[in-house]
Amino acid sequence: MGRVTSRTSVLRIRGASRTTRPDTVAAEEPLEIRLRGEPLAVTMRTPGHDFDLVHGFLATEGVIGSADDVAGLRYCEGVDDEGRNTYNVVDVDLADGVEPPDTALDRNFYTSSSCGVCGKASIDAIRTKTRHDVAADAVRLPLSVLLALPDRLRAAQQVFDRTGGLHAAGLFTAGGELVALREDVGRHNAVDKVVGDAVRAGRLPLAGHVLMVSGRASFELTQKAAMAGVPVLAAVSAPSSLAVELARDAGITLIGFLRGDGCNVYTCPERLVLPD
Repeated sequence: MGRVTSRTSVLRIRGASRTTRPDTVAAEEPLEIRLRGEPLAVTMRTPGHDFDLVHGFLATEGVIGSADDVAGLRYCEGVDDEGRNTYNVVDVDLADGVEPPDTALDRNFYTSSSCGVCGKASIDAIRTKTRHDVAADAVRLPLSVLLALPDRLRAAQQVFDRTGGLHAAGLFTAGGELVALREDVGRHNAVDKVVGDAVRAGRLPLAGHVLMVSGRASFELTQKAAMAGVPVLAAVSAPSSLAVELARDAGITLIGFLRGDGCNVYTCPERLVLPD
């Protein structure tokens, strides 16, 4: 799996047993995204599917609406001590007529305590930036399909099996078919990679789909679902209060604590088809 994982020596303690052995850990490296040579953002990610990550990041931040808005992208610069390309810098050329953002974006574009916007302002910003009417999505999701998603997501996490240190995002149809899965050290990166795969394949908006994430449902992940046109966001852990508020405002069905035979449905429960 190349740079997706790394080997390191660890002291393993199990009760009275003490052993030194090699262990596999998830790789984490910076990726700098540039627009026409100008720095735009840096994110810490697991190498792999970088072009998906870049497309997804630009789409969920409202910079592009489709793959046609990207004229080209390439790895550039960035070498290690031995002069080898680190593949940690991607430069993007936007298509003619696509305007770059006015200010540099980062992972705290909406949610950082230093950005000076309150929750309401953040939600209003998403409403004005999204290109898709998620609330109008008439998809219906059987409860039995929903409850099966965590196991299907987990079964597809190949790198997690080796490291135990990666988040996952999976895109499913309303019938439970896995369309795309990506793993990364960052929840937001895993989602961006899934969305970017859809952007590059011309499948946006993701109407009629379920986005399943392995951790909690934050405001940022809910924002990305809204920007990609995803009507159902499901998480194995808890949502935040602002995620619930945004999901309600955007018309997303937000589901948390999806485990075993149960879940909590926080918004738009009418999309679920419950057994009699």
